[in-house]
Amino acid sequence: MKVAFKIFFLSAFIASIFALSGCGNNGGSKSGALTSSAANRVFIPPGEHDEFYAFMSGGFSGQLAVHGLPSGRLFKVIPVFSVDAEKAYGFNEETKPMLNTSYGFIPWDDSHHPDISQTNGELDGRWIFINANNTPRIARISLETFETEEIIEIPNSAGNHSSSFITENTEYVVAGTRFSVPVPQRDMPISEYKGNFKGALSFISVDKDHGDMEIAFQIMMPGFDYDLSHPGRGKSHGWFFFTTYNTEEASTLLEVNASQNDKDFIAAVNWKKAEEYIKAGKFKTMKANYAHNVYDEDTHTATSTMKKSVKVLDPAELPGLVYFLPTPKSPHGCDVDPSGEYIVGNGKLAASLTVHSFTKMQKAIKEEKFDGDAYGIPILNFDAINAGTVMQPGLGPLHTEFDANGYAYTTFFISSEVVKWQLGTWKVIDRKPTYYSVGHLMIPGGNSRKPFGKYLVALNKITKDRYLPTGPEVCHSAQLYDITGDKMELLLDFPTIGEPHYAAGAPASLIAPNSKKIYRLEDNKHPYVAKSEKETKVVRKGKDVHVYMTMIRSHFAPDNIEGIKVGDRVYFHVTNLEQDYDVPHGISIIGANTSELLIMPGQTETFVWEPKQVGVWPFYCTDFCSALHQEMQGYVRVSPKSSNIKLSWSLDGE
Repeated sequence: MKVAFKIFFLSAFIASIFALSGCGNNGGSKSGALTSSAANRVFIPPGEHDEFYAFMSGGFSGQLAVHGLPSGRLFKVIPVFSVDAEKAYGFNEETKPMLNTSYGFIPWDDSHHPDISQTNGELDGRWIFINANNTPRIARISLETFETEEIIEIPNSAGNHSSSFITENTEYVVAGTRFSVPVPQRDMPISEYKGNFKGALSFISVDKDHGDMEIAFQIMMPGFDYDLSHPGRGKSHGWFFFTTYNTEEASTLLEVNASQNDKDFIAAVNWKKAEEYIKAGKFKTMKANYAHNVYDEDTHTATSTMKKSVKVLDPAELPGLVYFLPTPKSPHGCDVDPSGEYIVGNGKLAASLTVHSFTKMQKAIKEEKFDGDAYGIPILNFDAINAGTVMQPGLGPLHTEFDANGYAYTTFFISSEVVKWQLGTWKVIDRKPTYYSVGHLMIPGGNSRKPFGKYLVALNKITKDRYLPTGPEVCHSAQLYDITGDKMELLLDFPTIGEPHYAAGAPASLIAPNSKKIYRLEDNKHPYVAKSEKETKVVRKGKDVHVYMTMIRSHFAPDNIEGIKVGDRVYFHVTNLEQDYDVPHGISIIGANTSELLIMPGQTETFVWEPKQVGVWPFYCTDFCSALHQEMQGYVRVSPKSSNIKLSWSLDGE
């Protein structure tokens, strides 16, 4: 009996292993994320690190999420265009200016497309840029601190969608308007859209040493919708390519009226030629009003400056600046292969993928093979520039990325799949289902001259039954594929924050060694810093009270404050004296209507407290820091407005 039981148990165990691995199941056709081998390949043992960083846009959260690959683990959420109570971003006095715009303080946005800085067409791991779609902005995030350092608003734009893609030496970040609008904005009938609305393509210069951004120029285009973009590279360096739809210039029922033309366009912009025109003074200066917000790492404080003009180029008056490449039909993604030769237009309503040749484009321009123009911009002959067509690859093509071996990978929203095809032959090599309705995809380095080509991440729009239900709203799904073999293999899916659109990936070895661990106290130039407990104090200036406070394991200085009155405005300027990695401290006080502060070692942050009631009110450390974390607390005594109690404070129980 015991022997029979053991044989039964062993048989069941072997059967379960075969079931997990897909053996005996239609030749393994259902193998994937449930296989034991796949699980081993995404498992990162305790104490070991992921091979890649994946930076995923937060979509409607306005954030940037940092995941590891292949594990899919979430490491950090970087607030960019949104307030964040965990980190006090947008709540503390130092970062509030980062969310200033010409419309006022805007604590939200819709972030879509991150892109990592490059040198010579290869990722350099210094900065990552991301766009704000709703209130047009571009942000630059430091990959030393993983914090937002700069945000610039984009005037003459509405729906900053075709951004924030960068040139191969990070000369420019672009910002194309999705919605054409009256420029300058004015009251006019929407029915007069056609011929009167304009679409601005903005080129933001980036300082090669410090990353500082400025709007170098805007190109004022016809009133189409400018959807997505990618830079030329290698042989096509100096050009930028933008997809357009709604070349019909419809203003209502676009799902019908903007789908009439057999072909829309990819706009090919010669930004080297634009530089020549700017240098020659062939621009117009247009009045504008937009915010430029910069965080100073020395003072730990952001400032916001309103800029008042932009330089504008008119392509109808400037030969060689812009050409239109006819592309079927309502193209969405616009992607350039690592060599810079092939420009892929993904027509949402097309039955095939169109690939243009940069070499043929140059020849067609030289030979003036034009099929008319649109508002003075030459339209190149389709056959003269077409490199090839991927026939019937799937339904609803959206985006394409590349590996280092001559293959391209395209997402298909309607048929829910990723399709692998070969550049040059245009043949479909493989296809794998996604779950479900995939949008963007990302290959680490896939938007550069040097893709790393080991993994592909599909970013899906619908999750349905992939995870435990959480009410009517469910998280979005990212899926990880191994693309090292001839056939793609699904390894993992994992939930994401918000609705990721695009993502950018880079090897950990490129970024991790430069990650900042502390802010050095001796470099802290915050105007209210206290670099030791001896420098702490409380100063009254009328109804404003400034508390110069320090924190260290495990106490505040000062820890008891008296003489505060109802109606005062109390500024807590708090410096974390720690100089040890991974020892942040937090602080909050009852009645504060902002958030806690989370302060890194050597950093100074400020929050404002306006007491409304008399009493004795506690403050405490919100971030666990030591065995005596609970003892890290203090009190503020608040007296009536008419009180004559003198301002006093104590240090360490003095």
